[in-house]
Amino acid sequence: MAKVLILYYSRTGNTAKMAKYVQEGVNTEGVETVLKEVRNANPKELLNYEGIIIGSPTYYGSMAGEIKKFLDESVKFHGELEGKVGGAFSSSANIGGGNETTILSILEALLIHGMIIQGDSKGDHFGPVGIGNPDTRATDECIKFGKKVAKLVKALF
Repeated sequence: MAKVLILYYSRTGNTAKMAKYVQEGVNTEGVETVLKEVRNANPKELLNYEGIIIGSPTYYGSMAGEIKKFLDESVKFHGELEGKVGGAFSSSANIGGGNETTILSILEALLIHGMIIQGDSKGDHFGPVGIGNPDTRATDECIKFGKKVAKLVKALF
């Protein structure tokens, strides 16, 4: 059975809440998920999943240092994540706070690993974004995103 890892860093709890909604979306499609804080993860674990979704708060328009460190360490497995499904989501304090650039910085690393990314033509194009405590719009986007990633994982694996 295909499995999806939802890996995140959250200092205030907002990104953690979003991660749980993404997990809810994945689970509704019958795909097994593991929700894990980045501090409790090892890059080698990435090899055990068909889908990998990473969430980060926005710090100066980019991912949190904890996520960056994890992705830097994942270089040991360069080429071994080829063909897996990837995705990202982010939270920030303000509108225009850098959410999309944060997501794109995560997606760049996943693309360099050779992963497949699912976009969204109607909602949060690059991945779900939240401002502060996730509101109804953000939670709906997270659930929808989780479903889309799960459907792609099921189609490929």
